[in-house]
Amino acid sequence: MKILSTVSPVPKQRNKRLRRNLQENDLTGDSPASSKPSEEDDSKLSLITWNVDGLDTDNLGERARGLCSFLVLYTPDVVFLQELIPPYVQYLKKRAVSYLLIEGGEEGYFTGIMLKRSRVKFTESEIVTYPTTQMMRNLLIAQVTFRGQKLCLMTSHLESCKGHAAERMKQLQMVMQRTREAPDDVTVLFGGDTNLRDTEVAKVGLPPTVCDVWERLGKQEHCRYTWDTKNNSNKTVPYVSRCRFDRVYLRPATKDGVPCLAPDHMALVGLEKLDCGRYTSDHWGIYCSFSFS
Repeated sequence: MKILSTVSPVPKQRNKRLRRNLQENDLTGDSPASSKPSEEDDSKLSLITWNVDGLDTDNLGERARGLCSFLVLYTPDVVFLQELIPPYVQYLKKRAVSYLLIEGGEEGYFTGIMLKRSRVKFTESEIVTYPTTQMMRNLLIAQVTFRGQKLCLMTSHLESCKGHAAERMKQLQMVMQRTREAPDDVTVLFGGDTNLRDTEVAKVGLPPTVCDVWERLGKQEHCRYTWDTKNNSNKTVPYVSRCRFDRVYLRPATKDGVPCLAPDHMALVGLEKLDCGRYTSDHWGIYCSFSFS
């Protein structure tokens, strides 16, 4: 979610300077204190989705390191990112080498999908353009396999601001259309900064086979608000806004004999301030884990 309805791309000259600053930092790799997951945990699929607010270039190096620290801590199989900018992407490619990074754009700001190389096998990707977007938004899709199961992974940053509800709902309709069209032996996972309000989702409607993961797990209050100016001070705004903009949707495979994926855990990440006194992003990230049955 952005305060302004339009955002100018980061100038190329500034991109180069930011890239140099980011590369001065280093990610040391997996923590030696991390333990090998149990067999049960190893069979689960884990995911983080996060709007990393790359458009805010203040403390960008330390904030990018903050993201990488969560990759080390949680070792998610899949990472959905929104509001990436080119210097942020270059940093991730250099410092998070255990992940394959698929980009949803090249200029301005865009989305990305990161896949744990040792766990997720990439097949192909595509970018679906939203025909009437005013904010460079699209749908990034990756076809992968995980433990022999076919997954369709999708991320997007839907149109921002209250006044763009109509366009946002059109975009949600496109996401759900692609979800419905996926073969019945494929599990579909969508995560991203949707900017959605509950009334908008109700107007569009979710297909009966699709669940909102937060709702499926009991609508727990501790992970409801992902845009929270009451508790997140990265943005200086003259009001308090607490919204569930970031969401995860799941459509399990329905074909007989194909394991069914179900959510079993959700938590917010990035709630602690970094040494620079700011948070990793103006959004909290979402961590989810899923089990096959």
